[in-house]
Amino acid sequence: MTRVVVLDYGSGNLRSVERALHRVGADVEVTADFQAALECDGLVVPGVGAYAACMAGLKGVRGDRIIGRRLAGGRPVLGICVGMQILFDRGIEHGVETEGCAQWPGVVDRLDADIVPHMGWNTVRAPDKSVLFDGLAGARFYFVHSYAARTWELNPEPPMIAPLVTWAEHGGPFVAAAENGPLSATQFHPEKSADAGAQLLRNWLITVR
Repeated sequence: MTRVVVLDYGSGNLRSVERALHRVGADVEVTADFQAALECDGLVVPGVGAYAACMAGLKGVRGDRIIGRRLAGGRPVLGICVGMQILFDRGIEHGVETEGCAQWPGVVDRLDADIVPHMGWNTVRAPDKSVLFDGLAGARFYFVHSYAARTWELNPEPPMIAPLVTWAEHGGPFVAAAENGPLSATQFHPEKSADAGAQLLRNWLITVR
């Protein structure tokens, strides 16, 4: 059975994510233990709340180092919601700029929409070769957020493989998910997205095994 750690750094729907992963067949542990997070088959980094607070909590358990070391070794990581946002260079909230994990270039800032937060179900535009969204054409996912990456800046030249980027709309386009080698992330909450979210987590587990 695939061993997955949900990183406990004081932010996120930990038990909801744990239950969702159990339901799709993973052996799940919720922990802040450095070694367990390094050695598991797959690491999930959830996140809810302010960018700065999430980064402070992540650094408090050396989560930024865990993510970096896992990715350097090609070990799978899945970020969810603010757990996706902190993977970018920086976030700006209420005029405060916070450095992120810098796995991807770019900035997370406020959605350019009349109604914020973006809360509820929405469709996404996934690329044809997406593994996460395999079998999920037309599916809807559950979003709760006021901030997002509204541009994608990592576009490597061949022969490097370009990341697969999925988009959604709320007042304008924003990055809804990304697949970049061992690093994947979703702005929406798969653990709250019913059958579609469960299928996405199954698809991610296939990449972990």
